[in-house]
Amino acid sequence: MLVLLAGIFVVHIATVIMLFVATISNVWMVGTYNTERASSGLWLLCNKTCEKLLVNRSDEASLKAVQAFMILSIIFSVIALVMFVVQLFTLEKGKRFYITGGIMLVCWVCILIGVSIYTARFTGKMSGFTSYHHGYCFILAWICFCFSFITGILYLVLRKK
Repeated sequence: MLVLLAGIFVVHIATVIMLFVATISNVWMVGTYNTERASSGLWLLCNKTCEKLLVNRSDEASLKAVQAFMILSIIFSVIALVMFVVQLFTLEKGKRFYITGGIMLVCWVCILIGVSIYTARFTGKMSGFTSYHHGYCFILAWICFCFSFITGILYLVLRKK
């Protein structure tokens, strides 16, 4: 049981770190911009230098929603990690980690909404980009989506022994 707890804890910490990287880094889309390799993220467009990401007025609200949901997912993931540690020392034997699992599933929903909005609104619409593809931050966000769901369910099923 101790090995299972340690494994879940390590996956949870990895999820938090990957969420930070996916949200902060600017490599959600990679392509050619003005004949040079460039990448764009949630915040900046980086070519040789980084500048503010310019989007259409119709897509501005969508970008802000993606930014907000990714930040919320980080917050809920960190809160779930803290709650796991608190419940680990205060929970009675035989009880389940319901609070931690619930918070982690809220994190999962935030990642789902944020990445889904980005996929629907910004895939294939990067102005000025030619021959583009998704970058590692986009892939990390989807990996975090899977990890947060798995850890959330495991927390709900897991009993303290």
